[in-house]
Amino acid sequence: MTSPPKPLTLQSEPVGSLPRPSHLQEALAAYDENEITLAELRVIEDEASRDALEIMERCGQDWVTAGEHAESSFATYALMETLGGKGLAKGLKPGGAFFAIFEDDHHRQLPILRSGPFRYKTYAAELLQRTMRYAKRPLKQAVISPSMLSLLYPDEGIVGYPRDEFYNDLVDECEKDIRMCFQVGVKRVSIDFTEGRLALKNDPRNPWTEQGRLGEFIQLNNRVLERFNSDERTNIGIHTCPGGDCDSFHSHDVKYKDLLPSLFQLNAGYFLIQASGEPDRESVYKLVGKYLRKNAAGVKQMAFIGVVDPTNPRIESPEEVRDQLLLAAKYIPKDRLGSTDDCGFSPFSIDPKPKHGGPDQARLIASRKMRARVKGTRMASEALRLKSK
Repeated sequence: MTSPPKPLTLQSEPVGSLPRPSHLQEALAAYDENEITLAELRVIEDEASRDALEIMERCGQDWVTAGEHAESSFATYALMETLGGKGLAKGLKPGGAFFAIFEDDHHRQLPILRSGPFRYKTYAAELLQRTMRYAKRPLKQAVISPSMLSLLYPDEGIVGYPRDEFYNDLVDECEKDIRMCFQVGVKRVSIDFTEGRLALKNDPRNPWTEQGRLGEFIQLNNRVLERFNSDERTNIGIHTCPGGDCDSFHSHDVKYKDLLPSLFQLNAGYFLIQASGEPDRESVYKLVGKYLRKNAAGVKQMAFIGVVDPTNPRIESPEEVRDQLLLAAKYIPKDRLGSTDDCGFSPFSIDPKPKHGGPDQARLIASRKMRARVKGTRMASEALRLKSK
């Protein structure tokens, strides 16, 4: 007798990072002050990464990460060992552009490139390989975008190393970063593209946001994506959000109607879209449904909607998650809909999580939020009566 078809649940994927435990943040500070060795720091990072994998797996989601605990940040893991600037890559110096100035007035600053050729110091796969043997579920990895790293290049240029040559090297390095992830066994790779929304900010305190660079950023990312075939790009995603560092945003006031038409011109297979923290979620779902492409250079695009807010310590209920997804399903085809977190829970390694009562409490809250996301996603699948083909 033929078995009945198995239910096809909506997929649920994390963005990437978890809050680093306080003892890891203390160890990072100690390493910056030469109080411990790099080898001692690596042991602490790896133990925290193993714990992050276990947290992710207990939540029951489709893919897991190591919490990005071996990374200085989502934006700088390829460039330096710590946010303090230790181990800076060749050709880089401190004191580059502000990546972002946040609503609470804190900022994050990139280094500046002074000579070429540009090369990563560390690739994401090299960091993940230290702990991925502990994973029991399929792995995903977030990588930095070429558009973010394009901010390393100084406005005045570099003698003997023109911007176009830098961009060629940058695209090569970003492609290599993604390919190495797949080669070591990662199943999904998402490209962090938070600077996409920030490019529309027009913040006079941060001049690059006034330069109309969104179109340039889209083209640069598509140059990387075109290096991959359609089967590969099915598992390459793009993440967009208004920031989420120290429980503060950098571009929450930028309207999605100004970003999403351009965002979906990226030839990626799926998108992780901050939505839970938006004042009008339904308008976001309508825009996503309107601009999500059925054929992006041979790939049918999927939308993973943010249903929990990492900047807010309030824990969403599974029922809230379910209801968000049911509303989204009115505008986004059910077979192209999934759930995610609005942002990584701590994109930078040093984050006191001020609204959460500290990083350790934030780590517990993150676990509960992810469990609610997964349970609510399953409840939405049941309500939508999704069945396998």
